[in-house]
Amino acid sequence: MEQSPNLDLNKGADAQAYSTAALAQRFAALRDQVGRAILGQHGLIERLLIALLADGHLLVEGAPGLAKTTAVKHLAAGLEGDFHRIQFTPDLLPADLTGTEIYRPHDGSFRFDRGPIFHNLLLADEVNRAPAKVQSALLEAMGERQVTVGRETYPLPELFLVMATQNPIEQEGTYPLPEAQLDRFLLHVRVDYPDLETERAILRLNREQARREPDDAPKLVLTQAEVFAARRAILNLYMAPEVEDYLVHLVMATRRPGAYARDLDGWLRFGASPRATIALDRCARARAWLAGRDFVSPEDVQALAPDVLRHRVLLSYEAEAEGRCADDFVTALLARVPAP
Repeated sequence: MEQSPNLDLNKGADAQAYSTAALAQRFAALRDQVGRAILGQHGLIERLLIALLADGHLLVEGAPGLAKTTAVKHLAAGLEGDFHRIQFTPDLLPADLTGTEIYRPHDGSFRFDRGPIFHNLLLADEVNRAPAKVQSALLEAMGERQVTVGRETYPLPELFLVMATQNPIEQEGTYPLPEAQLDRFLLHVRVDYPDLETERAILRLNREQARREPDDAPKLVLTQAEVFAARRAILNLYMAPEVEDYLVHLVMATRRPGAYARDLDGWLRFGASPRATIALDRCARARAWLAGRDFVSPEDVQALAPDVLRHRVLLSYEAEAEGRCADDFVTALLARVPAP
């Protein structure tokens, strides 16, 4: 395992600058490590790291076989912490997720047996297949970082990230996620098929991996202390007042689109909450930091706006009847709200 460089951020400006640069190199190395195993999904890998840095959860939507599960497994392998995958099904119970109290007959007491949600990284596969009570338990965990069972409340690990997946093709036996839960996801990422050259590279990589011996070479593993230090570092990035105003206006335009462009009036029933403003700020900072910059650009805001906003806006019935979707609205918004 690689040794961590000196990451003490409290020994003066020079030590802080060195540590921040070393942290950025470590995260870049982790991104490359995952990218070598998951071809053609650079956007998904970047969004996973952004969610980790911004301390938020990720909803990934894509057809089966696009390496959604594999990507989060490789990310978990590069982090200090434990990982668990749970398959969401219509017969899943809240106790299957949170855990349950077990009666101890020898002394008449109850002992709480922790469920899989107490892991650092949780993959909620096909999250929209579970019923409302399970979604409610997951909502508390994502929003409050705690689990309530009976009269007791149990805190979750400080490093806690949920990556949920859903299949856009098969809707039979699914439960639409409520808006309150969707708003708890930092990002809603859509994953598409790879192009021709990437598909060919995936085929060759699969053959190569099947032929070679298991790789026992040491891999990069980031400590939880490094993750928390990186989260503090991204908050120190410079954001110009003009960029901040641009970010705020984008979110405000989801609430009053007609004030920014008359042709957008009537597209929405509900706009994004202040949580979207905070999410867009943190995600833009994380993207800039991963790119090796010490400032946030309008391009960072524009690149993350679709993933931050698409699940936080609710289209009007008229817009849906005309065949429009949330992505159409965000694209139109970016074209009409002037960037600095």
